[in-house]
Amino acid sequence: MKNMRSLALPFLLLLMLVQLSAVAQNKFSYTISIPDPSSESYQVEMNISGVHSESLVLKMPKWMPGYYQIMDYAKDVRAIKATDENGETLTVNQLNENTWKVSGSAKQVKVNYTVEAKRAFVAVSKVDKEHAYIAPCNTYLYVDGMLNNPVEVNVKLPAQWKDVATGLEPVKSASNKFTAVDYDFLYDCPILIGNLEELPSFEVQGIKHRFIGYKMGEFDKADFMAKLHKSVEAAVELMGDIPYKHYTFLAIGPGMGGIEHLNSTTISFDGNNLRSHEAENGILSFITHEYFHHYNVKRIRPVELGPVDYDRENRTTQLWVSEGLTVYYEYIVLKEAGLLTNEEFMQYYSNEITASENDPGKEYQSLTESSYRTWDEGPFGVRGGKDTAITYYEKGPVAGLLLDFAIRHNSDNEQSLDDVMRYLYNHYYKELGRGFTDAEVQQACEIAAGTKLDEVFEYITTTSPLNYKKYLGYGGLKLAGQKDIKGNTSYQLVRIENLSKKQQAILSSWLRE
Repeated sequence: MKNMRSLALPFLLLLMLVQLSAVAQNKFSYTISIPDPSSESYQVEMNISGVHSESLVLKMPKWMPGYYQIMDYAKDVRAIKATDENGETLTVNQLNENTWKVSGSAKQVKVNYTVEAKRAFVAVSKVDKEHAYIAPCNTYLYVDGMLNNPVEVNVKLPAQWKDVATGLEPVKSASNKFTAVDYDFLYDCPILIGNLEELPSFEVQGIKHRFIGYKMGEFDKADFMAKLHKSVEAAVELMGDIPYKHYTFLAIGPGMGGIEHLNSTTISFDGNNLRSHEAENGILSFITHEYFHHYNVKRIRPVELGPVDYDRENRTTQLWVSEGLTVYYEYIVLKEAGLLTNEEFMQYYSNEITASENDPGKEYQSLTESSYRTWDEGPFGVRGGKDTAITYYEKGPVAGLLLDFAIRHNSDNEQSLDDVMRYLYNHYYKELGRGFTDAEVQQACEIAAGTKLDEVFEYITTTSPLNYKKYLGYGGLKLAGQKDIKGNTSYQLVRIENLSKKQQAILSSWLRE
């Protein structure tokens, strides 16, 4: 056995070197060009070299991480063709809705195709006369089985445009040329192109944060960026780490929605709407949510969401953590940053409780089921007809609130959900380099609390009514409710009179007083 091992070790090392050498020799690059922006389309040239095969299978992702819906991006691909290093035509056959086979022996393969980009939405590409938003999963074909290879991207600007913004790594010696360490990073980096506006950047722990956008409108830009700076600082202080070398907020214009990325976020944004304190808080809350996602879901993630399978649904029961707790923390980060009063802070959670409790779907669907079924029902549940679904965006933060108070109470206010988030980040992402399982989330919460939390997790895995009196009481709070003419109840978090020292301590620490 000892001799077998001594022979096997050099063989395994040789095999690893051969595999690494193959990855190093394979070269993949893309050139994006927009010859006629008015056509609402763009051209992609994919160059492949170092792959020695009689044929290549090319695929287009079916979905974009962060938006849990099958998007069928391949339907936007037009006029695909391939040539070899001599310019000779290679045969291209479409095998299914998102797969093509390129046949013919070649040292280098060039694949050209057009991508239609007519719809303005955060999860798809959009081109018009004034700008282009390039959604990566809507753009880049990949060679099946070769997602671990590094990639280069070159952007050719129309004559009338001057700016490119992206989270991709810039090549210092070339203009508008970028690199990605692998396809997962490539597919995580959208590109915004046009005559863009950049707001004053800021640094946190020496890391530059940029805010670049299209049609951003008129508002107090210096004040807005000062507040965003405080929000990012508060999030970093809460988590205790910055895992990126630079960060870019990509404001893609008026609209709805945002999608998080490892070192950037894409947000629909219209500064003309920042006409009131409440509107500004709403926008900052939305952006803080997307920013906090670079911790929670991009790095603290369910095991089912990495490595990503771009060819099918990546179902998980844990989006109540990834999305619901991110809603919970967007308000905490803003409070930590000094941007919310106690009353505003509590009102946000009152609103979430009101929305969750007035959703008829709560009688039929649990949080874990809502997470798993989002691929079928959408992130906000089925609309129209009988409501038998909930959304983790509403009940998720409510569960987070009760869970946080349970941990604080049982640990005598020595631990909180903050400690759980830091543990998940440091242990599973940084130490183990993987996602967490359902059981590991509960285990982490119970370690922090110092006791079992079966009852709280029943609220997550079942449709059992939530015991607000018990868990809010731990933090010195209770619910007051008032019915409207439609029979719905508006709930309000209020302080209990004559708090014990423990209740007061928990409430004060939760309020960041």
